[in-house]
Amino acid sequence: MRAMTSRNWPPWGGLLAEVMTALLLFALPARPQQQPPASTTSTDQPKAADNSSNDSKTPAKDGHEGGVANDRLFYTLPNYLTVTSGDKLPPLSTSEKFKTEARSQFDKFEYPWYGMLAGISQAENSERQFGQGFAGYGKRYAATFGDGAIENFLVAAALPSMLREDPRYFRSGTGSFAHRAGYAVSRIFITRSDSGRAEFNFSEIVGSATAAGISTYTYHPTADRNLPNAASVWGSQLALDTLTLVVKEFWPDIHRKLHRRSRVEAAAR
Repeated sequence: MRAMTSRNWPPWGGLLAEVMTALLLFALPARPQQQPPASTTSTDQPKAADNSSNDSKTPAKDGHEGGVANDRLFYTLPNYLTVTSGDKLPPLSTSEKFKTEARSQFDKFEYPWYGMLAGISQAENSERQFGQGFAGYGKRYAATFGDGAIENFLVAAALPSMLREDPRYFRSGTGSFAHRAGYAVSRIFITRSDSGRAEFNFSEIVGSATAAGISTYTYHPTADRNLPNAASVWGSQLALDTLTLVVKEFWPDIHRKLHRRSRVEAAAR
């Protein structure tokens, strides 16, 4: 999962939540729009088959390589650990879990992403002990990147390897919006073991709590090193991870709708 941590969740965390929610609402009509091609199959078989082929390739660029996906959220952020429930995929080995997370964490798009988060924190002057100017920004950038790296490696690599849990998110992809959203939210607490059995998601719950404790009591300002702040960071991380799972569930729908819109605009030129 891509971490979106903050020491002051309400201000900019709320803004991210609003943006992501708007994108989900944008995807709501996408499911009904997928039905017409099926009704035109009998009258225009070749064309319908061609459209179906395009749609199946477009949403994901989600061809699997060694059990992980080749996909990016919003064309930028790595989304390698999101696959579809019906996919017959082998379990990930320990090395694959670490390699996939390292590939995500050190992706070229992650650096400006963390830079943006550090910039927002700087603008809000959160954690004032870091100060302002280039020095303050550098400290915030390092802390933000560290928060993300620690949380992501614990949740998606270290604990899943120790507990033999599968760090991948298996999309539902079927059913109503409410059903799919509910399924995505439940995956914070429920995951798969490497053998495919459903079990409590210790990697997410314990991993994010451990990450919040490590970062709070080590490199963040002394004034913030207290239990209430660590608990707040843990809660905000779980909330944002939950929202991220919902976005992952509906990203193919959003992608498909964006692609169709771009094709319509291109045809109208």
